[in-house]
Amino acid sequence: MAKKRPHQRKPAVQKQDSRPTLADGLGGDTLDKLKQAKQALLKTEKEAEERRLAQKSKERREREKNMSFEELLDKYGDKGSKY
Repeated sequence: MAKKRPHQRKPAVQKQDSRPTLADGLGGDTLDKLKQAKQALLKTEKEAEERRLAQKSKERREREKNMSFEELLDKYGDKGSKY
């Protein structure tokens, strides 16, 4: 019996995708407007997140400001410095 040789694989031929994309179909102006709208949306989302964090920090400070001495002592205990 003859020995079986492993099959040699042929290099994969990459097919070029000739289908048009959405960017190709849109005009340059429309694509630019979409990019600008995306940038504006990202900016407004970032500003909203910053406002939310600032509001949360302000609320935390207000809660601590209005705590009684007993509540502060329970929360922080002997963690503070001696002086």
